[in-house]
Amino acid sequence: MYAAILDVRTKEEWSSGHLIGAVRIGIADSDFKEQLEQLDKDADYYIYCRSGNRAGQAIDIMREIGFTGELVNGGSVANASAELNLEVVVD
Repeated sequence: MYAAILDVRTKEEWSSGHLIGAVRIGIADSDFKEQLEQLDKDADYYIYCRSGNRAGQAIDIMREIGFTGELVNGGSVANASAELNLEVVVD
């Protein structure tokens, strides 16, 4: 079980549809690392974006700042939705 499902896309991308229950911590946000510091570094996280590229970058940053749990690159929204069997929703 994952402590959280992280969407690392922009606010605009998030608004176009995101996984139900996901938390947005945009990798392009100026306070990205500060937002990550609020999370449990020992927990497991599932991270997704538009294609998997930014999720991979986010995982690298998370490892650099001390995350030790399992960090899964879920790839795209569609892939993450299929893998986790979660609905894509629009707020």
